[in-house]
Amino acid sequence: MPLPAPDLDDRRFQDFVDDAKRLVRRRVPAWSDHNVHDPGITLIEAVATIADQLAFRLNQVPERHHRKFLDLLGITRRPPSAARAELTFKLSAPRPDVVTVPAGHRVGTPRVPGEEPIGFATLAPLNIVPVSLIELRAAPAVGSAAAAGAPGEAGAGDPARNADNLRDLRPLMRQGEPAACFSPVPQPGDRLYIGLSDAAPSCLVSLRTDSKIEGIGVDPDHPPLYWEAYQSSGWARCEVERDTTGGLNRPGEILLHLPPQHTHCLINGVRAAWLRAVVTTPEANVPAYSRTPMLTKLTADCVGGTVAAIHAEHISDDVLGTAEGAAGQRFRLHHAPVLPSTEPAVVEVSGEEGWQQWHQVTDFAASDRDDRHFTLDPMTGEIDFGPAVRLGDGSVRCHGKVPPEGSTVRLREYWTGGGAVGNVGAGRLTVMRSAIPYVSSVTNRQPARGGHDGETVAEAKVRAARALRGQDRAVTAEDYEAIATMAVSGAARVRCVPPAGSDEPVHVLVVPDVSGYGSGRIPFDALTPDEPTMATIAAALEERRLVGVRIAVEPPRYQGVTAAVRLRSRRTEDLDEVRTAALAALYRWLHPRDGGPDGAGWPFGRAVTLGDVHAALASVPGADYVEEARLYPADPTTGARGEAVPAIELGPDMLPFSYDHQVRVS
Repeated sequence: MPLPAPDLDDRRFQDFVDDAKRLVRRRVPAWSDHNVHDPGITLIEAVATIADQLAFRLNQVPERHHRKFLDLLGITRRPPSAARAELTFKLSAPRPDVVTVPAGHRVGTPRVPGEEPIGFATLAPLNIVPVSLIELRAAPAVGSAAAAGAPGEAGAGDPARNADNLRDLRPLMRQGEPAACFSPVPQPGDRLYIGLSDAAPSCLVSLRTDSKIEGIGVDPDHPPLYWEAYQSSGWARCEVERDTTGGLNRPGEILLHLPPQHTHCLINGVRAAWLRAVVTTPEANVPAYSRTPMLTKLTADCVGGTVAAIHAEHISDDVLGTAEGAAGQRFRLHHAPVLPSTEPAVVEVSGEEGWQQWHQVTDFAASDRDDRHFTLDPMTGEIDFGPAVRLGDGSVRCHGKVPPEGSTVRLREYWTGGGAVGNVGAGRLTVMRSAIPYVSSVTNRQPARGGHDGETVAEAKVRAARALRGQDRAVTAEDYEAIATMAVSGAARVRCVPPAGSDEPVHVLVVPDVSGYGSGRIPFDALTPDEPTMATIAAALEERRLVGVRIAVEPPRYQGVTAAVRLRSRRTEDLDEVRTAALAALYRWLHPRDGGPDGAGWPFGRAVTLGDVHAALASVPGADYVEEARLYPADPTTGARGEAVPAIELGPDMLPFSYDHQVRVS
């Protein structure tokens, strides 16, 4: 793709011709024939053609100068980053042996006319191991719900600690009698332990039950229990994909996604890979168990697994060409851009002793004659070997070793691809590029995240100006934001809030990239940046902060906002379509990345008013007018809603979070 050219002179051929004709009318009024057949007009058009070419050439000079200046500053355009997703592969049926999904397996989106399919590659092999049920035990709560251990807490609720209280349920089930899962009246902290024959890290386990409806009182769609799996650091919460048992109350299936570190442990002297269901305190207005569920049969199988994937293609042994034996030779990769990697790229050059390795450096300033060094421009894919520089006394200094003439040059391996196009929504990655025996389907349960386009020249200019102004030091709030933005590519917005007092830290607020969810509803958990992103920002700011300044890198505080609206539509419109469009408009208007009056994200600290509700709904297709609108503050974690207010005030470190808007159309 050619670089965008600036327009120092934006006039074109027709502009020059029109200007000349206007001057003719003013200077030579007797010249009245301005048609194209007139010889004078022909001459004007010939001169306009020359002027147009000169203007085009003039516009090429500044861009080259800017690029050279950026090179002198050591600022190169950043390559794109690749989106990542978790792919879940499912078997057609449980298998008695291990099914392996190899690393690098390609998965993509379905083909759509006019669009290129988007492909992902798995980053590691996935082993879907066979499992079976070997233990089934129950344990009452000890003291309180805390005795069962908080989910995900390292070492919490040690299963061996209360081994004497565990009841073996298998003898009753062998006799065909129902076995109680929990206490007669289940209490928060009661546990049902399920021992598997083998550990199944990152696998999808199916638990099939045959039970009687005895756990009376609970909501079958929201039973008051959660599932955990044991790993080396303690019990970790499992994601429940589907539960058709109504909380262990009826025959059905429970699909559990196990954590990546699932392992064996001892309970009552029995070594197994353990899972457990834990009774919890129900939420407000959610009923609890009044009687324990009764199991008559339980089986366990492994039916799939989850592995990380990246929107990129892995290239290995890319042969670049033959060396000429001259300093400063340049090669170009067959695939560009090159994605960032934790390991530096390695160029291999053939020789009498086999392949010799050249190592990547940022520049050749410290490279000597015998140093096997090269530089790589990740955006263009250009590889340069060290130049030879003639000094003032006439001697020549080589910055880096020159590959021998006739030797073959290749890059060992790299990843290419990336871009914002990889931020596909949930359930889009469903096509396997090649078949795997016994694997029937694949999908991404969550949207892909982290994909960004490469930096443009204009963006590099802005970054260079910030670098020169800040001198790589964090002094002002703008400096903190610039350094944090340059440190990572996975942040959609960064905001620095100065300390309120002398003993307070500088708060650097990070909004993660949520483009995979579009401009609609976002899960609250997705608004928390991942630990690597915050750690990278903290490390970059730690190197550049002033002495004595404390820094806190954290997500913004979110205030839940619920809008309740009664909307009147036009008579010819479909009510469901108008309601869907109105809900989408509300979620888009209050979006942390795309919302706000200017569409650049809701401004930090700006209050949410009823006027914003009317502004969001003003452009809804088919809507006539708003009959009534109310705003309610809400807790984004519990959903507790306050009284209706005309405006919801936000602090300087706060953003709104859309929580369950309600629209009624008549």
